[in-house]
Amino acid sequence: MATDYDAPRKNEDELSEDSLDELKGRRTDKQSAVVDEDEAETADSYELPGADLSGEELLVRVLPAQADEFTCASCFLVRHRSQVAKEKGGLLYCKDCEG
Repeated sequence: MATDYDAPRKNEDELSEDSLDELKGRRTDKQSAVVDEDEAETADSYELPGADLSGEELLVRVLPAQADEFTCASCFLVRHRSQVAKEKGGLLYCKDCEG
């Protein structure tokens, strides 16, 4: 919300003069009629057009680990050998997991 720093400000006496009814009226004016909904319930109600993917197969070509790669023993990501930070018990750990 933008603030007008040039607008006259109320002092302590003027602030205390605001009636309780006036303050309650301001509060109800600012309230919205939006009701919080559970996101999971909302997501269940959406259907994608032609979304029956039960018979689909994902075709991905999987490559074996290359000579210059390793799999981190902590995060299990395949990394380049330059990312090796530590070797312990024959297991390699990347810089992100050791840093």
